[in-house]
Amino acid sequence: MIRVRRLDKLVTILLAGVLAGLALAVAALPAALVFGIGVRGLTGPWSGLPESLRTPPTAQRSTLYANDGTTLITSFYVEDRVDVPLAEVAPAMRQAIVAAEDVRFYRHRGVDARGVLRALTANQRDGTRQGASTLTMQYVRNVLASDPALTEAQRAEATEITVARKLKEMRYALAVEREMSKDEILAGYLNIAYFGAGAYGVAAASKRYFSKPPAQLTLAEAALLAGLMRSPNTDDPIDGDVDAALSRRAYVLERLVETGQVAPAVAAAAKAEPLALRPSTTPNDCTAVPREHNDWGFFCDWFTRWWNEQPAFGATVDERQRTLRRGGFKIIASLDPAVQQTVAAQVRGVYGVDDARAAPTAVVQPGTGRVLALAVNRNYSVAENPPGWVNRPNTVNQLVAGGGTIDGYQAGSTFKLFTLLAGLEAGLPLSTAFNAPSRVVTRFPVTGGSADCGGKWCPANADPAGMDGPRTMWDAFGRSVNTYFAWLTEQVGADRVVEMAERLGIRLRAEPDARMARYGARDWGPFTLGVAATTPLDLAGAYAAVAAEGTWCAPTPVLSIVDAAGRTVAAGRPACRQALDVDVARGAADAARCPVGDQSMYGGCTGGTATGLRARLGRPVAGKTGSSEGNGTESVVAFTPQLAVASIAANPDDPRDAVGWPVQARLVDVVGAVLHDALRDEPILDFVPPSDSVAHRLTGQRTGN
Repeated sequence: MIRVRRLDKLVTILLAGVLAGLALAVAALPAALVFGIGVRGLTGPWSGLPESLRTPPTAQRSTLYANDGTTLITSFYVEDRVDVPLAEVAPAMRQAIVAAEDVRFYRHRGVDARGVLRALTANQRDGTRQGASTLTMQYVRNVLASDPALTEAQRAEATEITVARKLKEMRYALAVEREMSKDEILAGYLNIAYFGAGAYGVAAASKRYFSKPPAQLTLAEAALLAGLMRSPNTDDPIDGDVDAALSRRAYVLERLVETGQVAPAVAAAAKAEPLALRPSTTPNDCTAVPREHNDWGFFCDWFTRWWNEQPAFGATVDERQRTLRRGGFKIIASLDPAVQQTVAAQVRGVYGVDDARAAPTAVVQPGTGRVLALAVNRNYSVAENPPGWVNRPNTVNQLVAGGGTIDGYQAGSTFKLFTLLAGLEAGLPLSTAFNAPSRVVTRFPVTGGSADCGGKWCPANADPAGMDGPRTMWDAFGRSVNTYFAWLTEQVGADRVVEMAERLGIRLRAEPDARMARYGARDWGPFTLGVAATTPLDLAGAYAAVAAEGTWCAPTPVLSIVDAAGRTVAAGRPACRQALDVDVARGAADAARCPVGDQSMYGGCTGGTATGLRARLGRPVAGKTGSSEGNGTESVVAFTPQLAVASIAANPDDPRDAVGWPVQARLVDVVGAVLHDALRDEPILDFVPPSDSVAHRLTGQRTGN
């Protein structure tokens, strides 16, 4: 036995070059030199075994599911691969791959001396280039060639046909066999091998060719896949040579018979089976969301933008994208298909996909920041638009969440919430009284426009008959009294109003807005009337913080993220902080009941701008409407303790195209229908009333918790 092992080693060393098909080159080398290289290369210390061979860093696809954990939204990958344990691979597949690639796999120790002799004989006799790579050596070659840490030049070097590379491959193969079991090596090979048609690994190949998991492969299917290993690019029966694929299937079945693993009759029956392909493709990226759920594309797009901002996945956007497309993550999104369907239908009821105007709408869960739906009346597509049409009917611009070329839209009086909050935080009570005139001249400088009175900002009320006169925070918010909130902004400071909005997640994407917030916030009185651009998502997130009693959560598109090793990734958890004193938030929610036809716990509501919403919804609700100057845009936000919805009507391509005031009522219907359907099976919860201090007493700063 010892003599046989020594013979194996000597033959392996002396004829290593033949394995690369280089018989003549090796024959020209002095025997002592070859022997010396072999001894040092094959019997030296094993400390040089790369960690990648123990745990292959294969690129695996990441998969994005809806909130039920099973409904596929899309996948992200550079190589369509997902690793599976050997137990989830059909025994026929395991047998077929060994029969096709290395029939002596379970009898050698990484390098097969008999295979070496066979290759040497054939090469010298026929002048062919027959190799003798074992399955273990192929595993080594595949791992080294696909290591993401390598440069392209290093990958090319790892697969070039040279004596030195083959000796290195053999040494690694012997070392791998010392540290890994045969089944571990086989599993690694099955997961890393390329099967053609864009499928990497046996799981992706089973899905690509037969639309089934590898555990369900039949003998004929397994033999076909195993046969593709020799020439996956040309023998692929979907895009390549069907006859070659069937010929290789027959070859594998014959090898299984020769090795006694399959009875001749069984193999003959499998060989006679027609090629029963059931091809399927794995979606890749957001434009590949299911066709019947094209509206999911905008959520998916926002997910990728969110991912690109997470430092946990890399130092740069490029690194984060590589992590997503190679990391094998299972991502459960916060997208609720039922809520999304309602929102999409409601939005398209306001405007069609061909309409220049849009009604982007977002739904956020208070207390977690999880986004249940993002919808807009557009097709998520890179298809060409008619001449002169920029974002319709097709676009991949983020019209709902903002980013890229989309700064957002003016949200009008919905921004009065931030002035209300700043006032309460400064110690003013909800009962703060002011006799609101039709127009008020403030100290804030402006240049031009209808609200310019000698260089000072002087806004007017939209409806003097219903807005002028003595007002408190309750009914001024309910009736949307511009002059009251202009005065209140002077009392608390415009910079504190701007800071409040930014604290609650309003991102000023437009450069003029960002510059004003940074350098001129103290003079930015008009901010209270929503002159800065925002998005439905930011707006819903800010109002959700009030619904959650002051807890602001960064909007998130995920419920959980699990990496390829089954570990939960912390970046998938909600990122929340207490942004407001609880009593201040309760005070704002109490005042926000007025606009939508609900009643304050202190009876302070005397009218609103969407008074029918409470009755239609049948549960406690709060919110606010908003119109920008000249009704260029219209906005509606509504929330309960469980959900916040924001919708803005605007022309994304031409802000000069005023949508008009009547569409506001339609947006009220949108948010009402969404809240009604989404909360149909949820308990009716009421808001907690603010303390008497917040309602009626002037105090110091209310920063509490």
